[in-house]
Amino acid sequence: MSRIGVLVMAYGSPERTSDIEAYYTHIRRGRRPDPERLAELEAKYERIGGSPLNRITEEVAGKLEARLNAGTARAVFRTYVGMKHWRPYIADAVDRMASDGIREGVLLVLAPQYSRMSVAEYLKTARERGGERGVEFVEIESWHLEPGYIALMARRAREALNRFPDQGRSAYALFTAHSLPERILQWDDPYPRQLMETAAAVASQAGIARWRFAYQSASQTGEPWLGPDILDVLDELGRGGEKQVLVVPVGFVSDHLEILHDIDIEAKEKAESLGIELRRTESPNADDEFVGALAHVVRRSISRLSDSPIGAGGSGSAGRSGSGSGSENESASGGASGGEGGEHA
Repeated sequence: MSRIGVLVMAYGSPERTSDIEAYYTHIRRGRRPDPERLAELEAKYERIGGSPLNRITEEVAGKLEARLNAGTARAVFRTYVGMKHWRPYIADAVDRMASDGIREGVLLVLAPQYSRMSVAEYLKTARERGGERGVEFVEIESWHLEPGYIALMARRAREALNRFPDQGRSAYALFTAHSLPERILQWDDPYPRQLMETAAAVASQAGIARWRFAYQSASQTGEPWLGPDILDVLDELGRGGEKQVLVVPVGFVSDHLEILHDIDIEAKEKAESLGIELRRTESPNADDEFVGALAHVVRRSISRLSDSPIGAGGSGSAGRSGSGSGSENESASGGASGGEGGEHA
């Protein structure tokens, strides 16, 4: 019986206030944040009571392992967690897989949409470490139109709309995701297109007629980032007389700083100043329905390798494969999976 490792990857988050400087130094490739920026970041984490991202990721991985092993006799799945910018780091997770005797695995980033500046970096890190440690991976590059994920987000959008006084009949929907530097457009990065495809699919299934897309959480790096920014769009909606806005953050799957602070505090305060009631859809987090969708993504990635020992339930080389609608030939990682603080330096 095959033993298949599944590496579940996320951005990572500091566990406590004393970790924040080291965390952002890692994000900034060894450059420490200046004292003013560090104090600002610490204040944000204090306002949200700390980020639950690491805990949620561990819970997702645990549930995913149980779901994958339910009712299967062809393989035994073992999930591992690897973080891009915190412990356990991706390379350390691959080391653990190798030490456990895993020789075939699946790489799953908890980010539905692909970008060379996001998902690709996760996959590259794991792939290279796997090459050093004798672990071959199937690479899931995107799953932005996974039916189970779309259905869950559409249902949560309807639930959130129903909490408005008129059940959302007059509400305007804003779909959001983490902004990235505009230079990704120079290489025809699929990130903006996949985000719009996800938003359109959710809106259609939820019956949302009035909506648009906005980016959020851009970093101040001295270069242009993708827009429009959510705060600017709220200004525009306020001037246009909108009184109810639902934020549907389809670029994020877990609660973390960009959700709990940038939407629930910053965007909400902006909306209140404009006389707008702002609500947000609940994040998938470790919801059983969401985990089921991820299990389908993982199983599909394996089944597509019809000539691979992984797909056949044997042993040997796994090969590589993208999975999910609209997957590209390259992969990336970073803020698209919910980068804490958006420090993409």
